[in-house]
Parts: sequence; structure tokens; C-alpha cells
Amino acid sequence: MDNRTISLTLKVWRQPSADAPGTFQTIAAKDVSTDISFLEMLDIVNDGLEARGEEPVAFDHDCREGICGSCGAVVNGQAHGPQAATTLCQLHMRKFNDGDTIIIEPFRARAFPVVKDLVVDRGALDRIIQAGGYISVRTGAAPDAHAVPVKKDDAERAMDAAACIGCGACVAACPNASASLFTSAKITQLCKLPQGHPERNRRVVAMVRQMDAEGFGSCSKHYECQAACPKEVKVENITLMNREYLRALAGLD
Repeated sequence: MDNRTISLTLKVWRQPSADAPGTFQTIAAKDVSTDISFLEMLDIVNDGLEARGEEPVAFDHDCREGICGSCGAVVNGQAHGPQAATTLCQLHMRKFNDGDTIIIEPFRARAFPVVKDLVVDRGALDRIIQAGGYISVRTGAAPDAHAVPVKKDDAERAMDAAACIGCGACVAACPNASASLFTSAKITQLCKLPQGHPERNRRVVAMVRQMDAEGFGSCSKHYECQAACPKEVKVENITLMNREYLRALAGLD
């Protein structure tokens, strides 16, 4: 273990509400253990702010195990910070050096309005899922294992796409604030499985149109989304989404 302590200068985005202007606040973080996570560091900073009678920094979090997709902020210009394939809650302070200045700001996109400080409303992603990210199944007992044959390549492609946790880092990293990687991952995980075929055409059209309606930008293949994704979802899913969309518009089965 690293087992050091470091002192940092934090420049944190503070914005009391969506309608209020925001600004950066400089906060000193002294004697921070390099064994703790980034969110634990923010917890300690907030304890200090509250002890001084100041408003704590609002930030998103839930499981703190890198699997729920709730946490997220831009750290020194990088969504989820400088460590690849890592959520903000799993980023540890050993990635920083004594005396560093860390700039922390929310995910910025028109479709992600700021709620407060580092918290943004990512409900647009939920609405894309609601538009078609499901399959129709009969209720009742679970089917027998392997009752529906699935090709190995298709199963692996679907599982890789299903790794997406919907954190929104791809949107924050994209210069166009595109949600194409997120949407394509949800489309891929279903269209590659036979259970997802009945709604296949309707799903892709509905989800892509909802993505556009939410105000996300278009994909221009910068591939920053793939670089920022903590689950390493691949941009090849975007190609599949585009192909599925054109196929659906052409009325192909």
C-alpha cells in the first residue's frame, strides 16, 4: 500500500441550483491519506466545511463499489478522473501527488442540467431506456437454462454491451455531448439475443429518436466516449446501432 498523506488544493464547482450561476470555490484538503477513495476525500472535506458552518459539496454516490453508475464528476478535465476503466468512487488518492491542484466539476451537457454543485440530472438516460430498452416476456416460471440457443459470439457481444452502468461519462467526455455509446450499448445487448428480436426494429427507432429529443449531440467518432467509459464499452456498438437504425427504417426483418 502507498500509505502516504498529501495536501491538495481543490477547485470545486459550486452551484446552488439549476437556475443560479455557478463558480469555482478553492478548498484546501490537508493530510489526505492516499489509501482512501476520491469520494471519501470529499466526505472528509465536507466534514471540515460543516464544522466551519459552511455548505458541504453536493455530489452523486450510492454503492461506492463501481457498479451502480451513480457517481460521476470531471476531475482535471477527465470524466471519472485520470485512471482508465475506473469509476470516481474507485479512484484512489494515490493517483495524485502532494501539492497538486485538482479541478472538480460536474458532467457538462445540455441534456444533463446541474441540480446542485457536482450533481446533475441524468434522467435523460432513463427516458432513453423507457423508450424501448426492454423485451416482452411471459410471466411465470423461469425457463430452463439453454432453452433458447444463443451463438457464443452473440452472447459475448451482448454481455460486453450490458456492462454499461449508465454513468454518463461518455456524454461528459464527448465534445458533442453525444449519448451514442450509452444508447448503442443498450440496443446491442438486446438485439444480439433472440429474446430481443420481437421489438428489434421498433426499439432502435424509438431509442434513437428519444436520444435526439433529449438534446444529446451527434457522434462524430472522436472515441473519447470509449476512453472515458469505466466499463470499457466499445465504440463498435455505435456502428451496430447505426446499422440497426437504417435497417429498421428500411423495414427489413
